Amino acid sequence: MATWRHAIELAMTEEEIGTLTALSRSRTEPASRVSRAAMLLGYRENRSFFAVGRRLGVHHQTVQRCVERAVAYGALAALDDRPRPGKEPVITPEAKAWLVSLACDKAREHGYPHELWTTRLLARHAREHGPEAGHPCLVHLVQGTVCKLLGQEEIKPHKVRYYLERRDAEFERKMAEVLCVYREVQILKKAAARSKKSRKPVTIVSYDEKPGIQAIATTAPDLPPVPGVHPAFARDHEYKRHGTLSLLAGIDLLTGKVHALVRDRHRSREFIEFLKLLDATYPAGTAIKLILDNHSAHISRETRTWLDTRPPGRFELTFTPKHGSWLNLIEGFFSKFARSVLRHIRVASKHELKERIMAGIDDVNRYPIVHTWSYKLAEAA
Repeated sequence: MATWRHAIELAMTEEEIGTLTALSRSRTEPASRVSRAAMLLGYRENRSFFAVGRRLGVHHQTVQRCVERAVAYGALAALDDRPRPGKEPVITPEAKAWLVSLACDKAREHGYPHELWTTRLLARHAREHGPEAGHPCLVHLVQGTVCKLLGQEEIKPHKVRYYLERRDAEFERKMAEVLCVYREVQILKKAAARSKKSRKPVTIVSYDEKPGIQAIATTAPDLPPVPGVHPAFARDHEYKRHGTLSLLAGIDLLTGKVHALVRDRHRSREFIEFLKLLDATYPAGTAIKLILDNHSAHISRETRTWLDTRPPGRFELTFTPKHGSWLNLIEGFFSKFARSVLRHIRVASKHELKERIMAGIDDVNRYPIVHTWSYKLAEAA
């Protein structure tokens, strides 16, 4: 004859109750842990497996097993499944090591046209060549198992993560030279703040080129936003290219003024044209110091020949190290200019693009911003 089911005494600490309460309300924990936490809390309030199961929508035996595990192993331990023995692994540790070693090679090194492995290709290769390498357990290897085994070793042979090889042995020295120029800018600014007249007639310009600015035209008119209907401008997907332009620009780090030229290309002759612009802008006795990168136009014979025609000390060039363009303040200006003036720009011709770029430069110079460099500046003191 069946007997009455006796209530089980379930003791929990205040800390366990608080943890279970938080888990029962969680939206990120696994559903099984949330459900079991609710069972234990429900049983604490009402010691009836049937009542708790009816309220939570689960079978009463599920509630009973959860409570019995909590009594035997603890309330928090009852939230997780107990480990099961499972099936003996078929793939041997030696086969796993062979597969991982294979994944660390490139696919082309094994006769495939692919540069890198895909998990499907890796599984196929292991099935075909694993047995002859002494691993017959790989004869039925599938793509899912490959993904699992590689995931355990945190190997992703189908991906490439880029890094930057240091190719300039004098990087630190060249960076220090650039920082010394920025330090000089700081000193000149403080001197100008104390006295209206500068003791040393010098200007410092951060210069670079922004090539490949596309002159793109629309093939159909843009449609304006309509309140409550279309929140943004509508633009046809098709477009027409009219070519590209290069923006040659330099920021006077003492005044914030931007000097700029827009040309079809940025060769030595265009760079010399920019230098002539600076030469005509500043008084003859002013020393013009430029911070710029190692572009071939900046160090060409044509450029050096023109610089030799100028008075000694008129131009002084300080070059950023290779892969050190981030040391040049003009890069920040180009980024902001691209995100404001050039963003989504559409023009009917290259001439219109040039006019709008120069209009953007004029707008910047209407309210010039004095750029300041601070990173590692104390090291240049």
